[in-house]
Amino acid sequence: MDTTLQDPLVGQLLDGRYRVDARIAVGGMATVYRAVDTRLDRVLALKVMHPALATDATFVERFIREAKSVARLAHPNVVAVFDQGAQGQYVYLAMEYVAGCTLRDVLRDRGALQPRAALDILEPVLAALGAAHRAGFVHRDMKPENVLIGDDGRVKVADFGLVRAVGSVTSTTGSVLGTVSYLAPEQIEHGTADTRTDVYACGVVLYEMLTGAKPHTGDTPAQVIYQHLNEDVPAPSALVPDLPVALDGLVASATARNPEVRPFDAVALLAEAREARSELTESQLDALPPQARAEEHDATEDRTSVIPRLLPADQGVAHHTSRLETPPQEPAGPGPRASRLRMPRRSVMAAVVAVLLVLGIGTGVWYINSGQFTRVPSLLGQTEKDARQRLSDAGLDVKGVDRSYSDTVTRGTVISSDPDSGARIRRNDGVRLVVSRGPEIVRVPDVGGLSLADARHELEKAGLVPGMVTKDFDEETPRGDVIGTDPEAGTERHPDSAVALVVSRGAPVDVPGVTGLSVADATAALDEAGLKLKVLPDRINSPEVAGDIAHQSPAEGARAGEGDTITLTVSKGPRMVDVPDVTGKDVDAATAELEDAGFEVEVKRPFLSFSDTIASQSVGGGKQAPEGSTITIRTKGL
Repeated sequence: MDTTLQDPLVGQLLDGRYRVDARIAVGGMATVYRAVDTRLDRVLALKVMHPALATDATFVERFIREAKSVARLAHPNVVAVFDQGAQGQYVYLAMEYVAGCTLRDVLRDRGALQPRAALDILEPVLAALGAAHRAGFVHRDMKPENVLIGDDGRVKVADFGLVRAVGSVTSTTGSVLGTVSYLAPEQIEHGTADTRTDVYACGVVLYEMLTGAKPHTGDTPAQVIYQHLNEDVPAPSALVPDLPVALDGLVASATARNPEVRPFDAVALLAEAREARSELTESQLDALPPQARAEEHDATEDRTSVIPRLLPADQGVAHHTSRLETPPQEPAGPGPRASRLRMPRRSVMAAVVAVLLVLGIGTGVWYINSGQFTRVPSLLGQTEKDARQRLSDAGLDVKGVDRSYSDTVTRGTVISSDPDSGARIRRNDGVRLVVSRGPEIVRVPDVGGLSLADARHELEKAGLVPGMVTKDFDEETPRGDVIGTDPEAGTERHPDSAVALVVSRGAPVDVPGVTGLSVADATAALDEAGLKLKVLPDRINSPEVAGDIAHQSPAEGARAGEGDTITLTVSKGPRMVDVPDVTGKDVDAATAELEDAGFEVEVKRPFLSFSDTIASQSVGGGKQAPEGSTITIRTKGL
């Protein structure tokens, strides 16, 4: 019997509102779930801090800061944060759910991108960061994992968990939080982070999109750090021949080691990106890159980590136990790049040893690859949830999930994996799963007469997706139950196709007219018709007597379903209006003036009188009368 522990949050209702349906991803500080907001009936993503960190005030403060910061941005290319809260050991953010993949998934599957595709992704990323920069925030952890690409093609920036106000952090006491492959030199050397550090990271991401590889690599994070400090990011055309010079210049500008010569913020880099695009021909934009797939890389370099900052040469490290010695940094600036320094093998080893010593005794935790290996656990035939748990228990990540049709493997269970079960794999690496979608063709089940919840369950069990819900009158089907589906039951469809549901409103009811009735009489009339009522708290002026019904919605004669609610508004009596003085005026002018003031007009003429001049009016000029009441005017007699 499988005793694998399941995620305790899946299937639970968090904070009395969010139903957790599935786990999407696991990071170093939080787990992301797909959930449903039961109050607003919408799908969203829940980012839940690991319970072990929820007692750390620093991490909780960072979580709350992320919610407040992103809520202030309200930008179409930023993943929105809807809510923040806590329940027991769970501290969470409720965020926009983006169905799609990350830029890392795209680079892993496709390798280098065409220049047009790379710019199409870069520009909305810069637009999002530009909004953050102009609002006074720095992201500090830009990387392909934090760029989401929706199924509809929209690009959004996620994970503002390391966001800081511009200028709020100028130095640190020995560590910096970030991802080693995308850290700017000044972050590593001085602990500074401003808008230009995000610009540097975007330049590295652009290089990766154009080449399918990272500009700086090494067997250890220490070697990558050394290259950030001492080597320029190479021109993308060095790895992908025939790339236009404009793209080389764009990467060089963004990744200048001297922050003073980089674009000031993402808005400035966006302008340069658009200028570079304008210099390219259509054939250059659509040129296919030569390599078929991205180079393999150590996934540990893509994790957000606490990284010891290199201290100045006159400060000891670990009580002078070791010191990271680096050659003087070559100046960076516009124009041709200076020749790159090459680190002697002995210096490389010394740097690695020094950084590893700092890792052992410095502040924070830096998770690096220990070089140990493990075996991929048995996954075939397991449900996707159980397979994920087995991989998690083995210390392995899920790189992604592909879905494939199968006539023999049950829907939702694992067909195969890459690497295969039993394969030797580096610890903390990832495994890609192939999960069965079931048979290629399924039949729409007959769900007529079921409750909406049961009908949705039957569709999901058949491998279909419950789609849009509409309501219609039906005298035979009880209110709230399903009348039928579109397409109809028995229709053949591919798995995961959407099926619309039609739900009964019950037998149709003609809405009675209750305007002018008292609230008690209106209630009785609606009850007799099988309808409910809601009386609005605010009253309005109307011709109806104060306390009677002034307005109803839907109106008299409309069709409603049995049990529907009719909204009623109560009258506070007619509005009193000033009566104009029309004596001495002719009939037409007097009538028009009184009607414009909101009154009905009755004209009376004495016997055998042919005068049109008004001699008197029933309510004198300057007095008040109920709006809509009748004013009688009399003409002069003989």
